[in-house]
Amino acid sequence: MVKQKKFNITGICVPDLHYMVDTGDKLNEIIHDYIECNEYFMINRARQYGKSTTLELLYARLKKDYIVLDISFEAAEDCFTSVSAMAQGVVNKISRALAENDVPDQLTEIWNEPVSTELPLDSLSVKISSFCRASEKEVIFMVDEVDKAADNQIFLSFLGLLREKYLKRSAGRDCTFKSVILAGVHDIKNLKMKLHPGQIGHYNSPWNIAADFQVNMSFEAAGIENMLTEYEQDRETGMNIAEMSELIFDYTSGYPFLVSYICKLLDEKKYSWTREGLQEAVKILVKGPNTLYDDMIKQVTEYQELSRMLQNILFRGMEYPFHEYNQVINIGKMLGFIEDKEGIAVVSNRIFEMQLYSYFIAEEFSKNLILDSQIPDKNQFIQNGMLDMDLVMSKFYEYYNSLYRQEDDRFMEEHGRKIFLIYLKPIINGAGNFYIEAETRDKMRTDIVIDYRGIQYIIETKIWRGKAYHADGKEQLWNYLEQYRLEKGYMLIFNFNRKKNNAGIKETVYKGKIILEVVV
Repeated sequence: MVKQKKFNITGICVPDLHYMVDTGDKLNEIIHDYIECNEYFMINRARQYGKSTTLELLYARLKKDYIVLDISFEAAEDCFTSVSAMAQGVVNKISRALAENDVPDQLTEIWNEPVSTELPLDSLSVKISSFCRASEKEVIFMVDEVDKAADNQIFLSFLGLLREKYLKRSAGRDCTFKSVILAGVHDIKNLKMKLHPGQIGHYNSPWNIAADFQVNMSFEAAGIENMLTEYEQDRETGMNIAEMSELIFDYTSGYPFLVSYICKLLDEKKYSWTREGLQEAVKILVKGPNTLYDDMIKQVTEYQELSRMLQNILFRGMEYPFHEYNQVINIGKMLGFIEDKEGIAVVSNRIFEMQLYSYFIAEEFSKNLILDSQIPDKNQFIQNGMLDMDLVMSKFYEYYNSLYRQEDDRFMEEHGRKIFLIYLKPIINGAGNFYIEAETRDKMRTDIVIDYRGIQYIIETKIWRGKAYHADGKEQLWNYLEQYRLEKGYMLIFNFNRKKNNAGIKETVYKGKIILEVVV
């Protein structure tokens, strides 16, 4: 009996065992644009972005035409205690790779000659040249998990050796690897030392010969659709494949781990392959724990400047120009938290955004324990298992006026939306989630979408800027209600005028849609 495939979120994905997005076009691009062009390059992407799987798939594609020496620095700390240990460690790892390549004995003998203890780097350099010169096939060198050694000066010496041989080969004075591929999170091309907590800097590297790696490693909706088509042929769930593919992409922006994790939860938890089932899977994913979320919180905790920037983006709608030479943005991009959207730094995907909101709000509660006692009892907002959104909004009006009426306008303009989200989170926690429509997040307006037990609620929060701006906001909210096929929406308006003639709660009808307006 043929074993059914499954979705995998740990280790390397294997086509015969796991449901996978077809990355054949990406592999072709890497081979054509980099390897066949003799490039040395670094695949630096965020954690669990499919780097190791990509190397494994490249190995399978390349081994017919090349000798592929693939090693990893995972659990290789003892290789970097000295230059001699590093040289011998690399030789030992490559020796094992040679055995897997079934290379001629002559080449194996050349490689396995002892490394000089007096001049280990020079001895390793000669060994590489002799091996490549004697081989009938060109040689490709792959190194995975280079982060494990990136903050080690001995490793940088090894990179310097590869750089020297690359330059001499270009001048016709040496024979060496056709292509070298490094894989890890940190961009070795720019970082001399792997970043440490509280340190943002230390640029300079012997890896400045590397080509810029421009291949898009994220999944497209079409690729997710092809994977789900294969799954549906096996399982016959009756899902709308195109709709589910778009929904998964909307939440993940194609981040490989997140795509696979959502699919794995839907499959193994037996959730329906519908919007409602997806929301249940997302709820588990956002709540954690999982290895990616754990690492995210670790990085946000360690890099306080990055944490401040993320909070300003999420809670205050601040816009930061995306510039990779800005050290904080560079770190955020490298870790996968931030991406470039039309020249502005934005959070990379909806799942990360939801996780960051959840984390920052929880931190706010832990720092200000009185907040929890001031939030109204959540049970009153749940009627027959469903969220009473009208009551949520009316009680926020009372909550805001009782606690924050005396705060100055500048404070409230900067923190008003954060206060609402802190109020909202414990009410929907456990049965619902919220996310922000990225198109509308700015200093003036934010559209919040709440998913609660399969039902959506849309709240537009905005600062009062006059009647014309208010009318534009109603039109925007109406468009979202149409998109989500909802008949009722909500507006939360912060009015900082001294005379708040419109303060209060009222229900209006706009183009056939009911809108509950709360003005504080």
